[in-house]
Amino acid sequence: MSTQRSVRIRLAIAYVAAGVVVLTLLAVTQPFPNFVLWFAFALPFIYLEWRAVEINDQLMASSTIMVALTGGTIFAIEGSSAALGMAAIAAVGPLVPRDFRERRWFQPAVNFGQLVISAGFAGFALDLLIPTGIDPSAAGNIARVVGAASVAAVAYAILNYGQVRSIVKAAFGRRDIRPWSGMAMILPAYFVMGVLGGFLGIVYATVGFSVLPLILVVFVAGHYTFASYGELREAHEATLRGFIKALEAKDLYTRGHTERVAYFAQLVGEDLGFRGSRLERVRVAALIHDVGKLAVPRDLIRKRGRLTEEEYENLQTHAHVVEEILAEVEFLRPMVEIASGHHSQFDGSGYGGSGHQHGKRPSMEARILAVADAFDAMTSTRSYRMALSQEFAFEELRRNAGTQFDPAIVESLVRALTRTGERYGSPGLVDEDQARGMAEGRTSGQV
Repeated sequence: MSTQRSVRIRLAIAYVAAGVVVLTLLAVTQPFPNFVLWFAFALPFIYLEWRAVEINDQLMASSTIMVALTGGTIFAIEGSSAALGMAAIAAVGPLVPRDFRERRWFQPAVNFGQLVISAGFAGFALDLLIPTGIDPSAAGNIARVVGAASVAAVAYAILNYGQVRSIVKAAFGRRDIRPWSGMAMILPAYFVMGVLGGFLGIVYATVGFSVLPLILVVFVAGHYTFASYGELREAHEATLRGFIKALEAKDLYTRGHTERVAYFAQLVGEDLGFRGSRLERVRVAALIHDVGKLAVPRDLIRKRGRLTEEEYENLQTHAHVVEEILAEVEFLRPMVEIASGHHSQFDGSGYGGSGHQHGKRPSMEARILAVADAFDAMTSTRSYRMALSQEFAFEELRRNAGTQFDPAIVESLVRALTRTGERYGSPGLVDEDQARGMAEGRTSGQV
């Protein structure tokens, strides 16, 4: 059994057990809400869970927090248990149609546990902060109920996000998960929806069952906030995939190059403390850093042997052309400067587009990309040279540290790759002339 699969099994068992324990403890100690009322909120919760959208890699979202907080607020006001009612609602939502289609067992198992825990703790906050039988229409009480909903929303969002982040990191690993970005906008949206749930709970407790259809409309409207974000994110990813496929169709030797450079850049960024959107910018810049080669003649890219000075100058133009190609793509603008400056050197020499200013040190992100790009170039086979060993690449990066490369970033890459235990390049091939000769057919041998 693979290590990753065994980790998933342990996580699934642990979260199912935790969810069952929380539900059992609440069921034997707390009064269950009116079943008809509970069912009225369980149904939209299930529906919106089924309609959840991917807003980051392996991070699904919907407006279910608003459903849970609305129901929980009503349960607390009416004197039943918000903790039990919300936990029970959360328990019926995790199993979605996609799980049946793809025969997934891990996602519904861990989602059952983490949603029950998140909803249960949020409901417990409502039970503590909202007195039984409170008049929700009184001015002072409105503020009290909304304040309680705010605390519950924060508890729900922190627990939900923290658990999902830990589960994803443990179950899928760094290499298979893209950095999460946009959390500065997404987490406040969770909070706002939770507070809105408190207001809706007050409206229901004041007006009664007749207002429920209007509340359901608000739930659906909240869902489209995440749906729109998810669709935009997928459009961005599709654009990047299109650029990569076009480049790899032109240069077969670079197949997988951009993804590897993005991975190495991500390792370095994480080692240097990058998080969230900053780490995502480095990844995207790595994916587009060679798009300008689409403007370079194919025979020049695939040429065996060393380039002439004129050919090399022609190849350099891709650092400028990348800006012309991507300048009109709005979501890529922050990354274009990084990508266009990845041939700038640490000492201020080199070349590039707007990301290069002669005599000035390039940005940290551009310096990371330069090291990641150079490492992969040395440890992968090209039309003009066989792949060199990882040890040779490390030595070469260190030899040029302080002039071409940032010494701290070189050491960060060495440290990060050593930590993973991964190996790249051809073991034992430490002579660049021999590697070039093998690619040109002048020498033979086995590595």
